[in-house]
Amino acid sequence: MVTLVARRRGNGTYHYLKHHTHELYLGTKVPKNLDERKKIFMISIYREDWHSKLKKIQKRFIENRKKMPKSVMEQELKDFAIVFTYHTQKIEGSSLTRLDTERLLRDGITPFNKPKSDMVEAELAEQTFFEMLKHERLISFDTVRYWHTRMFNKTKPDLAGQIRDYDVHVHGSKTQFPPGDKTHDILRDFFSWYHKMQHTINPVELAALAHLKFESIHPFGDGNGRVGRLLMNCILDEKKYPMLNISYIQRFQYYKALEKSNLEDNEILFLQWFMRIYINANKHWL
Repeated sequence: MVTLVARRRGNGTYHYLKHHTHELYLGTKVPKNLDERKKIFMISIYREDWHSKLKKIQKRFIENRKKMPKSVMEQELKDFAIVFTYHTQKIEGSSLTRLDTERLLRDGITPFNKPKSDMVEAELAEQTFFEMLKHERLISFDTVRYWHTRMFNKTKPDLAGQIRDYDVHVHGSKTQFPPGDKTHDILRDFFSWYHKMQHTINPVELAALAHLKFESIHPFGDGNGRVGRLLMNCILDEKKYPMLNISYIQRFQYYKALEKSNLEDNEILFLQWFMRIYINANKHWL
């Protein structure tokens, strides 16, 4: 927790922000934007720890990729695609088991007595994932619309690729989403932010914030989580960092981190959660 500390020296009072052994001098007056200064102070402290680990992860990941034969890399990507597809679909309510998904995507074996829509969406999700890996253009408004269309044009053609102009709510969540008449413009603003920030902050932090912001916009009637997690991995892959699979068993922590950041308008809350699971998932590179 960040605390405001006042120290008297002679006739003057000097104000500081303090967090354990870290301090930040504010001046002789408490600034009006104190809450914002606290956020900046906290994230600067966290970055000291995060960035050294993230740089090491990236360095060793790239070194290993350079040594890897093409066929081995292709197999690794296939394995990740299957795992990622299973979990990203399962989080959204798919009935397919891990084994169902494995047999369907690796061997073409159709699961018995499962909804056809779940199978079709799993196949399209994997296909879209591999298309994402080959993308060459800057991630944009049109990129996410294309991914959404590609994933849902066979199962939800009425909303595939359509930016909502109506209000939405998620059952069981208090998260506040923009009204429908503002969604289109806010999504365009999001990509303006992304294009400005992509060379400014660490790519893993960028991927986390982009995911949080995208989910808080909720631009589609359905499928936002799947597109948002694809967007996250597109940024990581493009910047040569290991991609991340958010697992089905992590879903409640994941939802809570997204919701709390949204309601408290505090990006650090989701960043803390994201960095913890990302670094833990890649601890073998440290």
